[in-house]
Amino acid sequence: MVPRHLPRGEHGYAWSVRVLVTGATGYVGGRLVPRLLERGHQVRVLVRDEARLQGRPWAGRVEVVRGSLEDEEALRRALEGVEAAYYLVHAMLSEKAFQEAERRQAESFARVAREAGLAHVVYLGGLLPKEGGPSLHLRSRAQVGEILRANLPATEFRAGPIVGSGSASFEMVRYLTERLPIMVAPRWVLNPVSPIAIRDVLAYLLLALERGPSGVVEIGAEPLSFKAMMETYAEVRGLKRVILPVPVLAPRLAALWVGLVTPIPNRLALPLVEGILHPLVADTGRARALFPEVEPIPYRKAVELALERIALGEVETRWSGALYGEGYRLEDREGLIREVRVLHAKASPEALFRSFSSLGGERGWLAWNWAWVLRGLLDRMVGGPGLRRGRRHPTELLPGEAVDFWRVEAADPPRLLRLRAEMRLPGRAWLEWEAREEKGGSLLVQTAYASASPRPRGSGGWRRGEASWSRPPTLSPRASRASSTGGPFTPSTGASSATWRGRLSARPKPPKPKLHGQEVGQGEGEDGPHVGGQGVLEPGVKEEGEDDPP
Repeated sequence: MVPRHLPRGEHGYAWSVRVLVTGATGYVGGRLVPRLLERGHQVRVLVRDEARLQGRPWAGRVEVVRGSLEDEEALRRALEGVEAAYYLVHAMLSEKAFQEAERRQAESFARVAREAGLAHVVYLGGLLPKEGGPSLHLRSRAQVGEILRANLPATEFRAGPIVGSGSASFEMVRYLTERLPIMVAPRWVLNPVSPIAIRDVLAYLLLALERGPSGVVEIGAEPLSFKAMMETYAEVRGLKRVILPVPVLAPRLAALWVGLVTPIPNRLALPLVEGILHPLVADTGRARALFPEVEPIPYRKAVELALERIALGEVETRWSGALYGEGYRLEDREGLIREVRVLHAKASPEALFRSFSSLGGERGWLAWNWAWVLRGLLDRMVGGPGLRRGRRHPTELLPGEAVDFWRVEAADPPRLLRLRAEMRLPGRAWLEWEAREEKGGSLLVQTAYASASPRPRGSGGWRRGEASWSRPPTLSPRASRASSTGGPFTPSTGASSATWRGRLSARPKPPKPKLHGQEVGQGEGEDGPHVGGQGVLEPGVKEEGEDDPP
């Protein structure tokens, strides 16, 4: 890989690489792309659904190829003229037989990339235990790395739990610690693991372009036990927690408990739990030798930065942004059942959009909120996502993001928002709001759609599932008046905001905006300082946050 030399730009970067990013809408990929662009690289992304890029600040600056890793024709288009590629995908949530799916995808990518003459692939995998057998998830990640390294010049980073606002590992620790004052935990919580901050992961990924193919590189911060991770989180939050390890393993029972208490679905909770049944400690000797610029921050610091980002409402990506399950889109055709409600509001379309696009998460679902909470609990009991996935940002929504048990199918501010149901249903369902400007205010149209045909591989139709989801949130005149001032909607029952927010006590409250006496926004933040010169991490740069390299 020979980078093209360019004049130094605003941030001092002197070279550019044509790079492909797979998994660009995922947790890591969604943070990596803007930082590659910031460094002057030419970025191409391979996505299954182009609509999921809408609303992202960097969407207009990347070249988009639509397709999947098993679509070799799309892969050829994506890899044409590319000098390096990031492999940041997995099938753990999208496929029940994820190990076989990941093997097929890796072999397909490696075959096409080798034909295209790809000079460097950078893969983010997982640490393997030095003692005991790895979990099915970790074996699959290792298998992908072996396939890529056997066929291509590769760098395989092996990381433990990634700590950052919105990451699955951090959310698991966060919700367990917030929700449970006393925990009786399996003995594996005493096993040491090497967590790593998201900003350090991004630092390694960015610098890999300079170093070239480096083989397997284990990365991580100082190891500590999962028990210590929860205790540290509690200390940062000012919580008193008691954790009592007992001499049992019970990974499936523990995963079910994680799935009940946290937003993490059982399908993801089980591999997360199985991954720490044995010690997962990184041997960082090669990482220090190859990337001396990166000094991984301690776990406690990573927690503080993540909580600060959450308190500011600036979570850039979230684990639930990844699509999984059978996907479908709304098609206006015979067989759809509609319920339409219309409300005249003395408010602008912009104010209305702000109001209905902030539903869900901590705010709740307004009218009949208790029914939505009950529906979410029932959904969790039968293996659905329930309400605890919440949302990434309190007011901003991007296509493809999760909102409780919905997925954003379309977001067109200030006109349209459409959500697609992912709760357990025999059929398919959507909920849509449209704001239309009219004289003296706006017209708000709320439409609930249901398909008379079953989901793929499902059975039955809408009539059998009709009672299995709650009544859509009715937008009352009081709500429309509130929206005209930018205030929150109030339920049509007339309950106060404090009352209906109180009904959501099953969710942990947001972290306090002050950590160790430091006002939110005054510290270095979760992003870390920017990279200067030839990508060398410069000490002393003050623009810092969670994601950018330290």
